[in-house]
Amino acid sequence: MMAKRIPTILPDLTFEESLEITKIHSIAGKLEDSNLVTQRPFRSPHHTISANGLIGGGKIPKPGEISLAHFGVLFLDELLEFNRNTLEVLRGPLEDRVVTISRVGASLTYPCNFMLIASMNPCPCGYLGSKEKACTCSKKQIQNYRAKLSGPLLDRFDIHIQVPSVDYQKLEAKCGETSEQIRQRVNEAREIQVKRYQEAGIFSNVELTPKLMEVYCKLDKESKELLSQSFEKLNLSARAYSKILKVARTIADLDKSESIQKMHLMEAIQYRSLDRI
Repeated sequence: MMAKRIPTILPDLTFEESLEITKIHSIAGKLEDSNLVTQRPFRSPHHTISANGLIGGGKIPKPGEISLAHFGVLFLDELLEFNRNTLEVLRGPLEDRVVTISRVGASLTYPCNFMLIASMNPCPCGYLGSKEKACTCSKKQIQNYRAKLSGPLLDRFDIHIQVPSVDYQKLEAKCGETSEQIRQRVNEAREIQVKRYQEAGIFSNVELTPKLMEVYCKLDKESKELLSQSFEKLNLSARAYSKILKVARTIADLDKSESIQKMHLMEAIQYRSLDRI
């Protein structure tokens, strides 16, 4: 069953994005009332989904979950409960932003420019690093558990964040920004990106090519030295290197900064927590 609730912090759609999403949902037979889609898709398939269900298929190939999440979010809860072979089919589409489905009667290509968000426990029992309860897993069990997620797929995630348990006092305090306030900041950052990339034919930082990154993700000397040190210390891949720059560019946009500052880069590097394990 798919999640029906649309997260309110997702940015507004442009008209061009709405048209593309509507076409895909129409082809898949999931368009409601033949109306233009005006909200970003949020897809949350169950971990028992097949590879065909994820990328698309059928005698006449129809879009799968990754295409139905085009310009929206694909959320995989309990990531390591998914079949590893099913997860591996995501590698190409995440990189290319399109998926080609070939059958005897037809070969079709669908767009799939989606944001992949996933959650997983730190270990089989779920208590590794918890203050509430001691972890009962052996080192070998933890290694086998994490091995379900391949290095190449993990490398395709822009951000890794460990979420510690929250105590009652913090829950009761209910401090911080509301979803609507966050959404406003996100919309403002996306507007900056849309205007910046008008001539480039893209909508957001995630779509930056290596050539465009040379233009829009320039670093000063101090920031270059910091990234070089982090690259060697964390043994980062070339893919992780580019993802850090794109995340830093986004942080700078949220900060309404025209250039990437050292503090933006430092924050982006901190979001690669699984590279440090």
